[in-house]
Amino acid sequence: MPRNVQDVESAVKGGAPQDVDRLARFLERGRVMVLSGAGVSTASGIPDYRGPNATPREPMRYQTFLSGVEAQRRYWARSSVGWPVTARAEPNPTHHGVAQLERCGVVQDVLTQNVDGLHQRAGSQRVLELHGSLATVVCLTCGARSARSRLQDRIAEANPGFAAEVRLDDVAPDGDVEIPDAWTASFVVPPCEACGGALKPDVVFFGENVPRERVERGWSMVESADALLVLGSSLTVFSGYRFVRRAKELGKPVAIVNRGVTRGDGEASLKIDGALEPLLSESVRLVRGA
Repeated sequence: MPRNVQDVESAVKGGAPQDVDRLARFLERGRVMVLSGAGVSTASGIPDYRGPNATPREPMRYQTFLSGVEAQRRYWARSSVGWPVTARAEPNPTHHGVAQLERCGVVQDVLTQNVDGLHQRAGSQRVLELHGSLATVVCLTCGARSARSRLQDRIAEANPGFAAEVRLDDVAPDGDVEIPDAWTASFVVPPCEACGGALKPDVVFFGENVPRERVERGWSMVESADALLVLGSSLTVFSGYRFVRRAKELGKPVAIVNRGVTRGDGEASLKIDGALEPLLSESVRLVRGA
């Protein structure tokens, strides 16, 4: 569709008008699947692991969490301080832009690597959380699931005043916070209310496999889409990158909007290195006015 460059002159500093135009043209294909990463939520106050301004850190791995009570106590002590930051986070313009594109029939599905639930809170209906959700906890013994908010209340009751002693300097995307191990030695972790077993956040840890059923649903999303749009992901982790490879194998165009180099740049027919919020918001405006 012909478009004058003046139509996109309102793209903000850091996002060139031609990039907005190129992204809008990509979206106009329709039936787009969105694959989103941590960079989508940074504007909501949730930091990422690999962005240009990310603090180097090593998240707890699955086998470490399973190693015993000490590791689980350390995880839940740190999470009890950091999780409220994620729980209070609000969707930003990128989340709302994706939801608008779904409502107008451009975006067909959202496959998110994030565990913060912000796509759904912005109004997206067709969301698959590849790595699970921090809003739920699961028992490692009986498999019962319960609300993370309920566990937070139980943690506060069992550890009065603990969170008030910790400085909230560095929160990770999974709600984790750096706390000296010495501070967590006496932390009390409430057990599963159904069976007394150990509780785990209902998310996929580093080193843990994504449930096969979720992967299969992701494959179906790629196969039924006409194009794949990656937003805010370096695609370093294979669990997300595999969907870019699959789209490429199927001959479907791939666009990537992310700050910095990504693992999927070689598969992309369109790569834009820039800030998500202005680029997507302005592109949505053009598509909806098309």
